[in-house]
Amino acid sequence: MRRIIENSDREFLGRLHRLGRSTVQQICDELNVTATAVRQRLVRLQSGGFVVRDVVREGRGRPHHVYRITQAARRELGDNYGDLALILWRELQGIDDLDLKSRVEERVRDAMIAQFGGEMSDLELGERFDQLAAALTQRGFDVEVDHSQALPILRENNCPYHELADEDRGICEMEEDVFGQVLGVPVKLTRCCLEGHGCCEFELAEAAPAGAAT
Repeated sequence: MRRIIENSDREFLGRLHRLGRSTVQQICDELNVTATAVRQRLVRLQSGGFVVRDVVREGRGRPHHVYRITQAARRELGDNYGDLALILWRELQGIDDLDLKSRVEERVRDAMIAQFGGEMSDLELGERFDQLAAALTQRGFDVEVDHSQALPILRENNCPYHELADEDRGICEMEEDVFGQVLGVPVKLTRCCLEGHGCCEFELAEAAPAGAAT
């Protein structure tokens, strides 16, 4: 499961990475914060697998602890694909050969379907929504399923492709298609962050109200 960290933790990890293996006091001096605050953050990041503590024994003195970031933290610090995704999407939309463009889009769609678990037609409808939400959460999406209505609603609390969708709503259509393929039923985007709503919501297409977002 992909772990999600706050921007303040990301900045902390970046500073610790530049410092290298450091004691609590060295980190305090670098960040100009209290030892209590540093220890609390280190404990939280250790529990998430982003920081490890090593014991250092030098000479006859008492052993002391130093902290360093993990490989998971390095991946998190390097996880900045937004600009690349936007460039690739623009290039895809700029392909003049319509047949080639269609084939590339189909490959992207199939890859996304596989990434979110493939088809789930053997499960009950509500279970399919829950399983898709779990797969999305593992990929870092902030999603939930609303079972309070007659039919389930998949809710994205934050648009995962905000900059892309702001430029080209085609990504929203692809997401609709991907979710529909995974769930085995057509779905429709009925609420959209780009239209001022606080979330994006996907419902069964036949249950979508008139005038819903596309």
